[in-house]
Amino acid sequence: MSGIDDLPALRDVIASHGLSARKALGQNFLLDLNLTAKIARAAGDLSGCDVLEVGPGPGGLTRGLLAEGARRVLAIEKDARCLPALEEIAAAYPGRLEVINADALALDWSAHLTPPVKVVSNLPYNVGTELLIRWLTPPAWPPVWQSLTLMFQREVADRIVAAPGSKTYGRLAILAQWRSDARIALTLPPEAFTPPPKVHSAVVHFTALPSPRFPADQAVLERVVAKAFNQRRKMLRAALKGLAPDIEDRILAAGLKPTDRAEQISIEGFCALARAVAG
Repeated sequence: MSGIDDLPALRDVIASHGLSARKALGQNFLLDLNLTAKIARAAGDLSGCDVLEVGPGPGGLTRGLLAEGARRVLAIEKDARCLPALEEIAAAYPGRLEVINADALALDWSAHLTPPVKVVSNLPYNVGTELLIRWLTPPAWPPVWQSLTLMFQREVADRIVAAPGSKTYGRLAILAQWRSDARIALTLPPEAFTPPPKVHSAVVHFTALPSPRFPADQAVLERVVAKAFNQRRKMLRAALKGLAPDIEDRILAAGLKPTDRAEQISIEGFCALARAVAG
């Protein structure tokens, strides 16, 4: 019996079902149920929320979410080997866990959840950034979700929360911080996982803002930011050449200098530049 519920310890679950983490699926299992409960608590009060979890594996975080009072959990698991272990959890928490065997990149999960919705996941490393970008760029804002509490490689987490002027500041920081408050909630060493990855990991908590921090057309902002950081060592007037024939005038109209470089520009500055380019 584990410390958070009456189900077996995760090592026993993995052994009894013959599970092993597969590198091809980006799997690294968290076995410490006290740690998974801590991650669940980092998402805040779950009692009145439906929770989306991607890549539950043998269900360590799933159990943490349910034990911490999540109203309902929707777990999307691509690896069919994990389904029997997840079914045992569903039986222990009647009516509170739905498991779908699917690729999270190909599934419209919103139809399965009732707001308010929180997303809490130890994301598979190979799809984590792509899923985050999708959650930050829905067709309409505010999004379906209230918050995201997600595990990433530490270097990705650092890029998400980076400030202007730092080497890690770039497209991901602007995309995340334009529409949400993002902070690192906790960090984990490699030995917290089975098998241990080669890098540290971090849990990032995102709270959706009611509206973006500064007005800008999403598509134009993404295009401007992409061009600026694709050649981040170049001055803006060179990096953004091709966006408009009078790009220097538009840079000046945004209150920026044509000699500035992308990593120097704040989110507010990029939004002003997107408006100038769109105009």
